[in-house]
Amino acid sequence: MNASLISRLLWVRGLRAFADGYISLLLPIYLISLGLSPFEVGVIATATLLGSGLLTLLAGLHAWRLQYRTLLLMAAALMAATGFSFAAVTEFWPMLIIAVVGTLNPSSGDVSVFLPLEHSLMSGAVRDADRTAVFARYCLVGALVAALGALCAGLPELITRMQIVSMMTALQAMFVLYGVLGVVAAGIYSTLPKDAATTVQVKPAPLRQSKKIVFSLAALFSLDSFGGGFVVQSMVALWLFQKFQLSILAAGTIFFWTGVLSAFSYLVAVRLANRWGLVNTMVFTHLPANILLLMVPFMPTLEWAIALLMMRSALSQMDVPTRSSYVMAVVNPQERAAAASITAVPRSWAAAASPALAGYLLSVSPFGWPLVIAGTLKIAYDLLLLMMFRKVAPKEEIC
Repeated sequence: MNASLISRLLWVRGLRAFADGYISLLLPIYLISLGLSPFEVGVIATATLLGSGLLTLLAGLHAWRLQYRTLLLMAAALMAATGFSFAAVTEFWPMLIIAVVGTLNPSSGDVSVFLPLEHSLMSGAVRDADRTAVFARYCLVGALVAALGALCAGLPELITRMQIVSMMTALQAMFVLYGVLGVVAAGIYSTLPKDAATTVQVKPAPLRQSKKIVFSLAALFSLDSFGGGFVVQSMVALWLFQKFQLSILAAGTIFFWTGVLSAFSYLVAVRLANRWGLVNTMVFTHLPANILLLMVPFMPTLEWAIALLMMRSALSQMDVPTRSSYVMAVVNPQERAAAASITAVPRSWAAAASPALAGYLLSVSPFGWPLVIAGTLKIAYDLLLLMMFRKVAPKEEIC
């Protein structure tokens, strides 16, 4: 295992997760404070996912032409520019353009251009038998630090109460911090070797032999992500703000604990994958989580809604490291970057349509229709995945 490479990627994953953790909560507050409607908030969230999907596709398809370090440095520079630009611009249309070409993430999970590049590097830096555990550690770091970021989303409110600066200035400062973290990420990426060393020297190549299985997985992941787009963290936060008049501090605390529960579920996922297999672990943890999600809007009080969100968080992310590991395991090593991109991009684009629809639904009614729709679609995904792939084994034993 190339421990040095893995360590540096985990550091950057943590930095980006921290930024995503607070931005996903502050984005709707910031946009509403600027006078935008819930529907316009959803449109901007949609734009961020559309842009991320396009960048991820370009990175994955051309990773075999360029050095990974070069692509990661370019992505980090774009992250920095996104944060600084969002802090300076206050009009809807310029913000929409920045959302499309930038790296803002309305979700607590990673749906960015960094994903296929880092996944491919990690896959090549470890033995096949260690891959699922390394992906779980990668997800664990991301979830824990994203939870800490969510907790820090309350800083603007605290600063405003202390009468240091206005709420608007405090919110803009958090976007500046996002840009600064992009600069720090670029500094870490710059320490990667130009030709990142791996345990198996395999030159990246375009997707050829694994097309059928990758496209099938991409279609299923797209269904899941279309449902997930209705409940990206920004939209769930907006629903809580509307339905229960929740403060930013309270929302940050809630999402901190949901993030912690998600983080430790990744460790359980590795044990379950060793016993049940990757596909069974993905389905048998994801399915009950989605049933809980569907029930949340029908809860009579905030306490009950939070309880179900917490229980859902303890289960819903176990499929993340197992899904990533499964994709890497069922394709040829030289096709991994392209496979990671092609399975990630349709997910981003499918998820991109949902926030705008969720924003529209929330502008019409405070009832959590986006959560009901998300739960229903994701349950359908679980059942289809089990039917189509439970007998499709990895090319090598990885659990």
